[in-house]
Amino acid sequence: MKRLIALLFPLILLIGCEEKKAETSAPVKEEKVEKKVIIPKKDYALLIVESKSCIYCKQLDKDLKTEKSLQDALKDIDLYRILYESYTPVEANFGGKIVEMSENELAKTLNALSFPNLIFYDKQGNIILQIPGYVYPTQLVCIIDYVKTGAYKEEDVNTYVKKKGCA
Repeated sequence: MKRLIALLFPLILLIGCEEKKAETSAPVKEEKVEKKVIIPKKDYALLIVESKSCIYCKQLDKDLKTEKSLQDALKDIDLYRILYESYTPVEANFGGKIVEMSENELAKTLNALSFPNLIFYDKQGNIILQIPGYVYPTQLVCIIDYVKTGAYKEEDVNTYVKKKGCA
């Protein structure tokens, strides 16, 4: 009887391992993740780099949904968002070169490490202005105007905002 148990025990272990192996070797369904394309179709774009735990990102999102002045200001600008914690592939044009990388890698490449991070850029991929942190709606409308009118070619954003009275 002891011999029978001694012979069966390793066999039972082997069968048990084989069953588990069969379970784990079953084909895994790969979910195809759609890549984001953040190449502007309009003359200018605003990329918002967000983080999951960022309360100011949530406030900016609320502002964008409820503030009519912001919605009007953004009509001529493409608006894109990426999530710092995401590894979703994204296709972008920065510096005149089309690149494909994860949202996380792009945020790091753009040095967008505080949130929200607002990056204004043109159709050619030239970064015009990068603002780390939340901006109140009235001031953001003014900054959008600064980009859209091309004032960035002539003066500093702080000078423009003060001159317009929205600082």
